[in-house]
Amino acid sequence: GFVYAEANNFDDVKKFVDTDKCIAVMMELVQGEGGVCKLDEDFVKSVAALVKEKDMLLIIDEVQTGNGRTGELYAYMHYGIQPDVVTTAKGLGGGLPIGATMLGEKVENVLTFGSHGSTFGGNPVSCAGACNIIKRIDDKLLSEVKEKSAYIFSELEGAKGVKSVSGLGFMIGVETEKPAKEVANACIEKGVLVLTAKTKVRLLPSLNIDWDDLKKAIQILKEVIAE
Repeated sequence: GFVYAEANNFDDVKKFVDTDKCIAVMMELVQGEGGVCKLDEDFVKSVAALVKEKDMLLIIDEVQTGNGRTGELYAYMHYGIQPDVVTTAKGLGGGLPIGATMLGEKVENVLTFGSHGSTFGGNPVSCAGACNIIKRIDDKLLSEVKEKSAYIFSELEGAKGVKSVSGLGFMIGVETEKPAKEVANACIEKGVLVLTAKTKVRLLPSLNIDWDDLKKAIQILKEVIAE
């Protein structure tokens, strides 16, 4: 099973890694349900180095952060680390149900033929959809995600009623003076769908959202927060 360490607290991670019961460390580099908290680069690199030193496995959870969501194909690419295992899903299928686990050289032979099968695993329609999605996530799309993300941050940071903005790419958390649920409900009434994560308003725009829709949505969000 898993034990949980505090995000961005290297000493807290190390106390678990130093035991004889730890075989792997798993990180979600931008915590979605945890409040859209982006892990610090120094922390991530230190943990990765510790795991390598101990000859353990480094697992990165890219279920929500993967497939272009953060402006790179996978979020770990922002950090200059090389995981042994990457788990992903959600955006991989573009609406079709699919999940995937990618294995590095260290563990590529762990799963023998047939040992990772499941009733609906490898569904040909979902796999075809995933292949199409991966082909669409090109440098142009990733560059646009970064550019539009920078626009969102610039519009919201320091705006009236906004306490802080966190996240990476198109995975953004907005801490507001109003309760997040109140902001989300008001936005929905005005035609803008946002989510909440703990005390924050959570933004997860489609990767191919056009500029006109994005600017209109952010303007409505700012107005709701400022009211």
